Amino acid sequence: MTWSEFSTRQPLLEQACWDTLYMVGWSTLIAVVGGLPLGILLVLTDRGGLLQNLVANKVIGQVVNVARSMPFIILMVALMGFTRSITGTTIGREAAIVPLAIGAIPFFARLVETAVREVDGGLVEAVQSMGGNTWTIVRKVLVPEALPSLIASTTTTIVALIGYSAMAGTVGAGGLGDIAIRYGYQRFETQLMWITVAILAVVISLIQFAGDFAARSLHRRGGRSGPAPKLRLLKAATADTKTV
Repeated sequence: MTWSEFSTRQPLLEQACWDTLYMVGWSTLIAVVGGLPLGILLVLTDRGGLLQNLVANKVIGQVVNVARSMPFIILMVALMGFTRSITGTTIGREAAIVPLAIGAIPFFARLVETAVREVDGGLVEAVQSMGGNTWTIVRKVLVPEALPSLIASTTTTIVALIGYSAMAGTVGAGGLGDIAIRYGYQRFETQLMWITVAILAVVISLIQFAGDFAARSLHRRGGRSGPAPKLRLLKAATADTKTV
């Protein structure tokens, strides 16, 4: 590919990058909003949890497992009717957000569950002994203590969504995946396809670096780094229980 040929494709690549970031950004936001309470609920309703309910836990767990096991390309096709009812269309970046978000919610929920289970049970018991209710424990203990892991889980979800968005490009969602398929594969512009691959690799590397840096920073400043942060956490939880 000559420079003149690349310059004619540059606007397409720029728009594709923005479309990919748009789809991934909104899908991540919805996945976090939906997956965070779902993952915490899986922990709370499990055996020995604060809201132990094994039936509800099994039902929620099975729904999450089924949703996670479905290949994304099949999920997009299966949700076309639902997507059309929400967005009025099944193509374009807005339409792609629906299956992207629905596919990411159970994925993120399992990561949240793993992160929350790593929280020191002694902190939960200490806040319980002080009269803290379930909401106080979730807000003052589980989420703050698991925050570094939650940041890492969000980063993993974003990286997965970038891959999903590339697959969404095969059914007219736009983005870098669409450029790679339409121009790189169907029109045999192999160099353009490799350029999109390189762009995706750079974007993923930057996101992974930013996520790792944020998680490490939070871990050093608080989290599970020592007794002093835990003492401050207990004091804050105690103050919160006194105001309830």
